[in-house]
Amino acid sequence: MKRSVISILDLSVEELDQLIATANDIIANPQKYSEKCHGKTLATLFFEPSTRTRLSFEAAMFELGGNVLGFSEAASSSAAKGESVADTAKTVSCYSNIIAMRHPKEGAPLVASMNASVPVINAGDGGHNHPTQTLADLLTIQREKGRLDHLTVGLCGDLKFGRTVHSLVEAMSRYEGVKFVFISPEELKVPSYVKQGLKDKGIAYEQTTDLEAVMPELDILYMTRVQRERFFNEEDYLRLKDSYILTPDKLIPAKKDLAILHPLPRVNEIAVAIDDDPRACYFRQVLNGKYMRMALILKLLEVK
Repeated sequence: MKRSVISILDLSVEELDQLIATANDIIANPQKYSEKCHGKTLATLFFEPSTRTRLSFEAAMFELGGNVLGFSEAASSSAAKGESVADTAKTVSCYSNIIAMRHPKEGAPLVASMNASVPVINAGDGGHNHPTQTLADLLTIQREKGRLDHLTVGLCGDLKFGRTVHSLVEAMSRYEGVKFVFISPEELKVPSYVKQGLKDKGIAYEQTTDLEAVMPELDILYMTRVQRERFFNEEDYLRLKDSYILTPDKLIPAKKDLAILHPLPRVNEIAVAIDDDPRACYFRQVLNGKYMRMALILKLLEVK
């Protein structure tokens, strides 16, 4: 039976830990994995722009010895002629062993998985889910902090539309002793269903609009950009886009071992001056994303 990953919740905690262990082994022993997917083909179906996610999926498959085909925008696919997601998934299944799909509409990768005859990985669907970014986040936190439990995680910026935020909260809430601090303007607060899920599990969280006030307590600071493409009103975007800008002076009260993450792309919410700070993990996070996608491809293709 083919298995797809549409939400981070499709993977158990044990499976997350296994994927992290595999990724760490890939980092330590890359040659061991260089031909694991020889003769296999990954199709990347990207109906929405992407740099890191698409290229890291492709790099992951190439480094496993496999092949890649696909498209990088809807205009270069038959979607421009009106073809449905279901038909696209059925068609591409004829040419590939596994599919990675990004789509602006929530639920599109789920529809694809129901119609494809090969595994489908959700590479981001609207403001809903982005499970492989969360895998990159988890590996980064594990490598930087040495653990995934008993951490205070601050999430800052666009918490309403930020699919990476929603997926990370779902994943980290399954580890013991994690507390969340949600930092955002009132207009971009985390959705009520996310908070209700934490309440139901008895997981501690707080909400604030003041980043500097909570900075000293954070073990992880997960910055996000305010996403222009999620706004219906340009005026609202312009008013909110610079709500939080992380600068060196704001890090003065932070812990010396704080880990600063960002799913990228960055606009101006993290000053370039912070890039040289050893606490800045976001480019290491990009590399970790490739390793976790390699581990996930191996798992879904059932390659030992």
